[in-house]
Parts: sequence; C-alpha cells; structure tokens
Amino acid sequence: MPEQSNDYRVVVFGAGGVGKSSLVLRFVKGTFRDTYIPTVEDTYRQVISCDKSVCTLQITDTTGSHQFPAMQRLSISKGHAFILVYSVTSRQSLEELKPIYQQVLAIKGSVDAIPVMLVGNKSDETQREVETKEGEAQATAWKCAFMETSAKMNNNVKELFQELLTLEKKRNMSLSVDGKRSGKQKHADKLKGKCSIM
Repeated sequence: MPEQSNDYRVVVFGAGGVGKSSLVLRFVKGTFRDTYIPTVEDTYRQVISCDKSVCTLQITDTTGSHQFPAMQRLSISKGHAFILVYSVTSRQSLEELKPIYQQVLAIKGSVDAIPVMLVGNKSDETQREVETKEGEAQATAWKCAFMETSAKMNNNVKELFQELLTLEKKRNMSLSVDGKRSGKQKHADKLKGKCSIM
C-alpha cells in the first residue's frame, strides 16, 4: 500500500511533446534540452524531509502515448499526487488530459484529499492556443490547483513542486534535509500540515 511506503510518489501525465520530461529534468537536474525524445516511463528520486524524518520524493515521468494503458492505471493507483501537463500552444493537449483526469477520479474515487495540479507549460511561447483563464477555468471545474510554467525559461518550475507539496495534507514535507529555512518557508512551516521546498 502506498501509505506504508517511505516514498512520496508524484506522477506526471500529459500528451506527447507538452514538456513533461523537460519540467521534471529542469526541477531534478536543473537542465533543459531542446530536442524531443519520447518517454516510455522514467522515475526520478530526490531525498526530502518528511514529518521530521527522511523520505524519497519519487517523480514518475509517464509516456505521452496511449499505448500503455496498464502502466497508466498502475501509476495512478500507486501515486500520491498528480501533475497534469498541457502545452499552452496546443488546445488538443488540454483535451487529452480529460480522460486521464477521469481515470484518476475512477481509480482514486475522489481527488478531494489528493494533490492535483493542472499545468500549462511553454508559457514563454507566443503562439498560444490556450489562454491562462481557460486553464484556470478547467482547474476550477476539476477542483485542482493551476499554474503556468516554462521549463525552457525555468519559470515556475520549483514553484510547481512547492505548491504540489503544500497541497498535501497528510504529511509535512520539505525538499531540504539540512534544516535550513527561508523567511517564506518559516511561514509555510507554521501552517499546519503544509510542505515546503528548499
């Protein structure tokens, strides 16, 4: 059962080419690549502090293809939190998230107690097909949080994971394991059940 594990599993879903891997790599390694390499499934791990102990933030970067429905169902059933990524340059990529969201609902039963973030990536691009207010409206309909990011420009990437951990109510987590806190994080730590990223 996921609750007994010391891992905190975050699953990243979205259509092919929206920048899932770019967001994860930018967050975990601080790198960005211009070339597109399709992902089947990759997992990245980072040690974080969790309820005054240490646990592993495990980020699963899933395929944008629909060829692996069993892998998708397994990722959802094991996941603690979900990032649903679309590209602001592609309305189709937002549409493709709808069945994924429905599957998360079907497997988890409800998203009320589960951190879910709708993310409009490639916010640095000028050829938009999805306006910010449309992403916000979809997030409201899904009762989840919303953010626009740019993995290329490193805009809102760390903030995305910060916000996702803040949405987690069952554990108190931080990306720092050395006890350092900024003024902003001291405030976040005071809020009961909140998580913060160093």
